[in-house]
Amino acid sequence: MKKILAVALALLFVLLAVSCGKGSDEGFTPSLDPETECTITVVGHYDNFEALEAEFIRFRSYYPNVTLKYDKLDNYNKIVSTALVEGKPDIFFSFPWMIASEDNRAIFENAEDLSDSALGIDLSCIRDGLLNEDPDGKVSLVPVYTTTYGMLINEKIFEAENLSVPKTYDELVEVCGKLKDAGYANPIMGYNKNTSLLYSLFFPYFCGSIAGNADAIRELNAMQNSAGEYMRGALELIEDFMGRGFVDLESCNRLETDYDAVIMRFFEGDVPIMLASGSTVSGTEKREIKSPKFTANPFKYSFHPVPSTDKGGYFLNTISLGFSVNKNSENLAVANEFMRFLISTGELNRMALGKRMVTPCKDMKFDGIYRAFGEVPESRTIYMYDLGLADAPDKQVRLAGAQVTNQTMTVDEAIRAFGTLQ
Repeated sequence: MKKILAVALALLFVLLAVSCGKGSDEGFTPSLDPETECTITVVGHYDNFEALEAEFIRFRSYYPNVTLKYDKLDNYNKIVSTALVEGKPDIFFSFPWMIASEDNRAIFENAEDLSDSALGIDLSCIRDGLLNEDPDGKVSLVPVYTTTYGMLINEKIFEAENLSVPKTYDELVEVCGKLKDAGYANPIMGYNKNTSLLYSLFFPYFCGSIAGNADAIRELNAMQNSAGEYMRGALELIEDFMGRGFVDLESCNRLETDYDAVIMRFFEGDVPIMLASGSTVSGTEKREIKSPKFTANPFKYSFHPVPSTDKGGYFLNTISLGFSVNKNSENLAVANEFMRFLISTGELNRMALGKRMVTPCKDMKFDGIYRAFGEVPESRTIYMYDLGLADAPDKQVRLAGAQVTNQTMTVDEAIRAFGTLQ
């Protein structure tokens, strides 16, 4: 029955994709011979990529003789550079940290400049804070999916307890207190292995505190020990929240992964608030039917910014996945043509909905579960690409937050340890 259901769902997905009709929402006009024949391969680390395969079907309505396929590469980060030099694949997954890494420079030396006007790719649909040039002055990566950080809300519990989703930090504290008084053993939970369960609370707050502060970014990126002081406000926020007794660390420590385990625990239905990332949220819909407790007692849920100030929370937006084109591709013209088709508001929004991720487009069509992020003002929207924080200090802030969350360091100790945390 499971196999039959899977086949039926796949066929339905194909029919829905085809039923959208010929042409993207932007009125795509082919620039190559419609009889062009070749095979285009996209590679990455996903096990499967149904949303992309739906785009393949739509693209083939223009080029029926072009075969497109997605392949997963094992040990992706280690072998992708070799694969590019050999001329295959045609399109590959790429990430901002790759551009910043000298070790990956060869990858982008073999990537097309997607901002080249001759390619006709309209990058204007992408939010400005998500497009950056690589060290060679090229736009080698175009974001396909972005993510953010927040809290999953069990709307059934909130309705039963006559509670509203908190919009400020004081309201968050008040709501958690009421939930605890009402008998909920875990009013708020989150994954707590190799990270901080309060990441969704404190890290956007930290980024907001240094946004636009060039000296702070420079000192943090230089890993100056004194730059640890920039973490104080965020770490004190953790200290305050953990001191209120709303979090059962032992229960959070039992979550083995920040994906399946977090989702399945939330679907048990007794956790009012689960801290998570958009990458975790992307897996919720597929796992509803895998949870016996959820299928027996389904409930509505939604994803919201975690309020960290009296003005609310932040929409911290970071690239989850980008696409780049291999300039050594044997089918370079068609690979670029597919990117010209894909990089549009209509197609990217469609892909985001299919994967339950956040679109990179200026015209953001939020899945209903993300609706609250569409209400965050631009002044409280932070793009990690724009922020300019390097990976090394980013990791130090995360580690400091984990130490204070688990009460293995005080705020002052974590600040003094900046640059040496492991």
